[in-house]
Amino acid sequence: MLARGFRPDAYTFPPLLKAVARRGGPAAASSSAPAAAVHVHVVKFGMGRSAHAASALVAAYAAGGDGAAARAALLDARGCGATPVVWNALISGHSRGKRFAESCRSFADMVRAGATPTPVTYVSVLSACGKGGDLLLGVQVHKRVLESGVLPDLKVENALVDMYAECAEMDSARRLFDGMQVRNVVSWTSLVSGLARLGQVDHARELFDSMPERDTVSWTAMIDGYVQAARFREALEMFREMQYSNVRADEFTMVSVITACTKLGALEMGEWVRVYMSRQGIKLDVFVGNALIDMYSKCGSVERALGVFKEMHSRDKFTWTAIILGLAVNGHGEEAIDMFHRMIRVWEAPDEVTFIGVLTACTHAGLVDKGREFFRSMIHSYKIAPNVVHYGCMIDLLGRAGKITEALETIDQMPVTPNSTILGTLLAACRVHGNLDIGELVAKRLLELDPENSTVYILLSNMYAKSNRWEDVRRLRQSIMEKGIKKEPGCSLIEMNGMIHEFVAGDRSHPMSNEIYSKLENIITDLENLGYSPDITEVFVEVAEKEKQKIIYWHSEKLAISFALLSSEPNTVIRIVKNLRMCLDCHSAIKLISRLYGREVVVRDRTRFHHFRHGFCSCKDYW
Repeated sequence: MLARGFRPDAYTFPPLLKAVARRGGPAAASSSAPAAAVHVHVVKFGMGRSAHAASALVAAYAAGGDGAAARAALLDARGCGATPVVWNALISGHSRGKRFAESCRSFADMVRAGATPTPVTYVSVLSACGKGGDLLLGVQVHKRVLESGVLPDLKVENALVDMYAECAEMDSARRLFDGMQVRNVVSWTSLVSGLARLGQVDHARELFDSMPERDTVSWTAMIDGYVQAARFREALEMFREMQYSNVRADEFTMVSVITACTKLGALEMGEWVRVYMSRQGIKLDVFVGNALIDMYSKCGSVERALGVFKEMHSRDKFTWTAIILGLAVNGHGEEAIDMFHRMIRVWEAPDEVTFIGVLTACTHAGLVDKGREFFRSMIHSYKIAPNVVHYGCMIDLLGRAGKITEALETIDQMPVTPNSTILGTLLAACRVHGNLDIGELVAKRLLELDPENSTVYILLSNMYAKSNRWEDVRRLRQSIMEKGIKKEPGCSLIEMNGMIHEFVAGDRSHPMSNEIYSKLENIITDLENLGYSPDITEVFVEVAEKEKQKIIYWHSEKLAISFALLSSEPNTVIRIVKNLRMCLDCHSAIKLISRLYGREVVVRDRTRFHHFRHGFCSCKDYW
């Protein structure tokens, strides 16, 4: 515009500054340079006295994180005769940048300065109180609203309901809601969201079902409520209902739906979601892109995760972290480390989660020295204090490399108390490398922390069995029975034709159970012809050996694979999500199945990913 010789007027700068303000927020590194550049032109063209230009300037500086410049712009604008408008811009600008405490402080300053709040002021500051969790100020604002005489005002009343719901004061929110003369979809959605956030999903659903009108936000609140409550299948069912109701989803809906797919390992559904987004014109913003990378990675399809990464026009540190973690957990350690170096080259600062990905990558690639180097770099170069997860990565790295003594010394020198996960990681390493002395020591410490941990008994029993210490194996079994320790039931999820099928060890509730068990018998026979014999060392039930074999044969992942071989086309990848660590027998059996039937099998268990191909596993028999 300037290059063509057109002179801006009072209407030019507000939309320009609004665009600048939208770039604000925590990810903008608190940069006020764009706002300052526009400010120069505001002054140059004599628009500094325009109330609209002044308020837009204040909002842009506040959204960019430059509170001092925002205040200075506000003081310059005080003489333009629109004081409440400018104060409102300051309050909403801080909120837009997610600096809610600053927004609340600005409201207090406005009142002290003698400016009269408007309904717009109350809506902005109540939103900041809710999102910032400042219930005390919210109650004070509520009192001021009642004294001001602005009620009834639907937007202000909705803001009050939402503030109380955001602060988990649902009784107050409900009382306000019940007392409203007029309600709209926003009023109802605030209550639904508040209940869902508190985990009261069934109560939220009752309220949702009674809503006279629903929009995208209300559907998304309900879907997200199910996701937060770990009721992922219901979240996807809710999304299907949303489609039947002809309500268009948005980017926020997609993030919740993709998260549900991730947790269930529902790759087919996740693929359908991408098609839906394309048809509906829903843009692949950074949040949706990050969710897709995470979903593909956790469904074992790192190639598609990389495809999304390359497709994204805008990336943040969470994008880089997601792809690094995805590559790492799927066994592409070297590629993950290369991606970390690419991240540094584009000046994206890693955080503590990024380093979890890098250390995991070193573990999978067996790069002990590199792992130590990254650990030191995290502390000294990036000033990130290692937490218990970082130490867990280091123990895993050292344990995988057989450096059991060094791993134990690292645990003893940790500035934080080791948890059962770290000790369990070292115990698993002791099992793989046959270090019974340290294994017994670690098992003792683990049982002091978690006396009911059945995994400890299983791992220790395996180690005794390998050392032919059968008397110790019997002692452990007796101890388990006397203490009444129950092993958590194994559960495996598998997606077939867009439907999630759940299998529990020994369960016969599936409609195809007869066919599944018959197929499983055939599989076992085929495996036995290849020399397979069941490993029953992890069965802690006092029954005959034949019964122990049945228990092993009927593990949930074997049932899921039988179902997949019955229901899917040849060469289709079989993807399973399991709630427990995979047992030794299932691991051995699936390696043979992948060779015998020419199928790739991907199992995501409690500890890591296993990619079975041609009789080998990506974990190299270490988990």
